[in-house]
Amino acid sequence: MKKILTFLICSVFVISGCARNVDYVAQSQKYPWVLAHASTTDTITSIFADKFAEEVEELSDGRMQIEVYDNSTLGGDRELIESCLTKDVKFIVQNTAPQVPFMEQLAVFDLPMAYDDINDVREVLDDPNFRSIIDGIYEDAGFKLLSFADQDFRVMTTNKEIRSIDDFAGQKIRTMENSYHLMFWQNIHANPTPMSFSEVYIGLQQKTIDAQENPVEVIVSSNLYEQQKYIVETNHLPHLLSLITNNDFYKSLSKEDQEIIDQASENASEYAREQSDQRIEDRINICLENGVTILELDDETKEQMRELNDGLYEDIKNEVGEELYNAYLMNAEWR
Repeated sequence: MKKILTFLICSVFVISGCARNVDYVAQSQKYPWVLAHASTTDTITSIFADKFAEEVEELSDGRMQIEVYDNSTLGGDRELIESCLTKDVKFIVQNTAPQVPFMEQLAVFDLPMAYDDINDVREVLDDPNFRSIIDGIYEDAGFKLLSFADQDFRVMTTNKEIRSIDDFAGQKIRTMENSYHLMFWQNIHANPTPMSFSEVYIGLQQKTIDAQENPVEVIVSSNLYEQQKYIVETNHLPHLLSLITNNDFYKSLSKEDQEIIDQASENASEYAREQSDQRIEDRINICLENGVTILELDDETKEQMRELNDGLYEDIKNEVGEELYNAYLMNAEWR
């Protein structure tokens, strides 16, 4: 049904494009390219996507148009990346975790407790050597990575006060369907369970799960704070957002249009990062105003969490290769 909807949407654009002024059509696309993501409107994901579309139109003087579809209108994360691969959807914005089944080396971003400062992560992502390796991974899989943004770190929410490593024991926490994420929580003795995000709120409400993990941005946009007493600043993973397109589609563009896409994606990334930094305090205040307590873990507990995951680090290192592993951890002070 999602593919049928995508086809119908594109057909409408073709028909509407035919009704435009002839001179404009001669110089422009016949219909807008589709950009899709699975997040709700008021999130950094949506801001990132909208800004990219806006920049493309502005830099091309209106010649290039992008229509953004949010909130899984054209499918969930897996459906979107598959649609991008087949060129049914030209651009997508999504977290890197759902991309691991398509590009196994992206598991490098699943290294837990690697960083505590999002600026250290951004410095790595912008490093020419690291970016060269990552670009190659996307291209080998048929994609073109345009830029990265982020929603700061993923944190834990729960109704249990967590101060030490022992407090994680038995917590039934919802995770994404990612084996490395599951292993991380298992290794610190929690009880992780994969679950569709659409089921998380009711799962917390009905107490079929005790906890969940997401960036604060998502905790607020989905009102998860209504069901949880604590935010535990585990900062276990950065929530990275990738803007990607189909590599063959990208190569089919003229050099001029490729430069417009590249510049637009760079501008959108910078803007999204700025917005993320500005919004994080506001989102935390919303949680505090609704009775949520913020818990910060001490350095000893964080180190214990890393030590319990030594085997996971080795597994990911073997999966992604030593060069990529070391390149990603170039700013990790604990090593």
